[in-house]
Amino acid sequence: MTEFIRLISAKDTYPLRHAVMWPNMPIDYIILPNDEQGIHFGLFVNNTLISVVSLFIENKEAQFRKLATTNLEQGKGYGGRLLSHLITYAEGKKVNKIWCNARVDKKDFYLKFGFKSTNTVFIKHKIDYVVMEKMIIR
Repeated sequence: MTEFIRLISAKDTYPLRHAVMWPNMPIDYIILPNDEQGIHFGLFVNNTLISVVSLFIENKEAQFRKLATTNLEQGKGYGGRLLSHLITYAEGKKVNKIWCNARVDKKDFYLKFGFKSTNTVFIKHKIDYVVMEKMIIR
């Protein structure tokens, strides 16, 4: 089995984002207005795209969005390896904070990577979210 992570285009993330996150919405729903300014990573197994994530860096802060792993491969560590790669990449860009809007039911996943919940919570399409952040100490 060959596994690797590489940069991909925003468009390359769309099918997986759509299938995993919002399959009942039109595909345009998973396209972010600033996708073209993002840095997009894909994790491949045997040249098949298994997991994606998008990173946006602004003013020493990095927000990642749309972390998704194909349904059949969830729970096997691919999303975690991709998130670890993203954290290392963002730290190399000298950011002070990495954050995301996490689905509340996925909160424990992010806690394992050193993220902490904030007091910012919201609901989008009947799904509860919490803003989680990881401060980078140098």
